[in-house]
Amino acid sequence: MSRIKVLVVDDSAVVRQVVASQLAQDPDIEIMAAVADPILAIARMKLQWPDVIVLDIEMPRMDGITFLKKVMAERPTPVVICSTLAEAGAQTSMQALAAGAVAIITKPKIGLKQFLEDASEDMVTAVKAAAQANVRALVRAQAKNTADVIMPAADKHSAMIQTTERVVALGTSTGGTQALEVVLTSLPRVTPGIVIVQHMPEKFTAAFAERLNGLCQIEVKEAQNNDRVINSRALIAPGGKHMLLRRTGAQYYVEVMDGPLVNRHRPSVDVLFRSVAKCAGANALGVIMTGMGDDGAAGLAEMRTAGARTVAQDEASCVVYGMPKEAVKRGGVEKSVPLTAIGREIMQQLSGVMVR
Repeated sequence: MSRIKVLVVDDSAVVRQVVASQLAQDPDIEIMAAVADPILAIARMKLQWPDVIVLDIEMPRMDGITFLKKVMAERPTPVVICSTLAEAGAQTSMQALAAGAVAIITKPKIGLKQFLEDASEDMVTAVKAAAQANVRALVRAQAKNTADVIMPAADKHSAMIQTTERVVALGTSTGGTQALEVVLTSLPRVTPGIVIVQHMPEKFTAAFAERLNGLCQIEVKEAQNNDRVINSRALIAPGGKHMLLRRTGAQYYVEVMDGPLVNRHRPSVDVLFRSVAKCAGANALGVIMTGMGDDGAAGLAEMRTAGARTVAQDEASCVVYGMPKEAVKRGGVEKSVPLTAIGREIMQQLSGVMVR
């Protein structure tokens, strides 16, 4: 098996030196080059194309977003963004994810060298996950994000009658930011209440939700404790917090809480799915989408046992077919569908169509 060829692009000499050094210690990774800006990267890539690019955003001569879009247009390649966690940077990183980046490693403005050394395991994991990413599938999914994938509006009368009856729970990780955009922008104005866990660092989920809210017909927001789950609203679990579905009478709401990592994640898809199994049962639809690892596989099986419908994104349309594959293995998935068909499954849930 050939080693993963990595190109590091960052205007900071410290970042280039430390990241390249840490990645090179892994026997499965080969540092192809470490360069100061995208112009130098383009020249280097004419000689040899990398398997994964580790990319900064703010650089001289050409910014990282422009370079990322150029790479995706010419030859889709897995890109890991390495950026600061400033509030403005979070917005920029959302643009990077929308343009095709598959992961983000956050870096502070101070104590940078020590942080990168401490985060070397996370960096190696991100690069290896990126190397497995089916970026061409991601680009195809984005290309189909047109009126062709907009679902027809549900019957307004039946939709309004069931304002708090049904709930949809989605879980995703690597590639999920783009996949969620495809799904949520395909939905009409009236949808069932949606709760979402997307593995994402703290402070990024607010910018992510805000961006989607500007693109979608439904309301999309970062969840706050006790937010109601209602039709035409999607709540995204905040980074660094678990989110659980709760119920009082006929009304659903979310609990946002601290807690230990579950499956190495906080928020965890399994935590959300288990709470949905308990509180919503057969009134729920569980959807597991692209992502590395097995978070959500056990919870989706619990949802199915509780009578919920369950759907997985199919392998061909996944950036990383890890989480859906594990869910299928554990018997939690009724059927697998392409990314562009998930919106239809959600609308069937609103109308109460329980097709098995």
